[in-house]
Amino acid sequence: MRNLSPTSRAKRALTVGAVLFSAGAALAPAGTAAASTATASRHQVDYVALGDSYASAPVVPTQVDATCLRSSQNYPSLVAQSRSATLTDVSCAGATTEDMTASQTEGVAPQLDALGHGTDLVTVTIGGNDIGFSTVLGTCAHLTSGDPAGTPCQTYFAGTGTDQITGAIAQTGPKVAQVLRGIHQRAPHARVVVVGYPDLFPDDGVGCTSKTVPLAMGDFAWLRDKEKELNAMLAREARHGGAQYVNTYAPTVGHDLCKPTGERWIETFAPETPAAPVHPNATGESAMATAVESVLARHGRQH
Repeated sequence: MRNLSPTSRAKRALTVGAVLFSAGAALAPAGTAAASTATASRHQVDYVALGDSYASAPVVPTQVDATCLRSSQNYPSLVAQSRSATLTDVSCAGATTEDMTASQTEGVAPQLDALGHGTDLVTVTIGGNDIGFSTVLGTCAHLTSGDPAGTPCQTYFAGTGTDQITGAIAQTGPKVAQVLRGIHQRAPHARVVVVGYPDLFPDDGVGCTSKTVPLAMGDFAWLRDKEKELNAMLAREARHGGAQYVNTYAPTVGHDLCKPTGERWIETFAPETPAAPVHPNATGESAMATAVESVLARHGRQH
């Protein structure tokens, strides 16, 4: 078990921000036989949500778990409300695939412990912390001042001819596969849904270098491509691992961190609305919930 304090947990989840500041049904009427029969036969979905900060939604109002920085308006909560499901949400900021089967910090059980034979639906967003994406963004922010119009981040991570982030994504694939096997073993009757990451950077690759987005102009396209590689890996592992994949990237294009307040669903390194740096705000979490609902409604068995 990694013995991290709640304070350390929060720092881990908000790494990017720290770097920036350091760098400068209605029912039938009761009493009828028909209503009684319908109520008795109704099955309430047992839903378990797993994952990292993109699922837990740090800082998004209202925070209901200080240790895991979990919001009552994160996408799992919104999906549960929509489906009138019983939700067990163990998503936790900073989580990696390791934290599915090991305690992430004192008082936080392994996430897969929340599963059981009665679990009907599981969503999971995981993998970003395994590739160290927050640390990557922090490094990129520090490098920007030396070459704001160039590609210092891409050069640092891929300049030798071997792209370190592509390699990290490849190494994370088997870990995600193992998580899916673990979910199926513990919840053999559950519908399993892998939820990808939303569009963080401009999809057209055109950047917005500024004090609140301290990334070099030439690095935006590379960072966009790394996120797409991560999502492609998640989609592939879901397909091979008996799960469905939810593409949250496509429906959030045009609402990346470069967009102005009101259009922006992903906050900058210095959020103007309640959210963690480079994470979805409340509108972004709602968009992710809508994408999940769309897949649940269109595909597979319904509960």
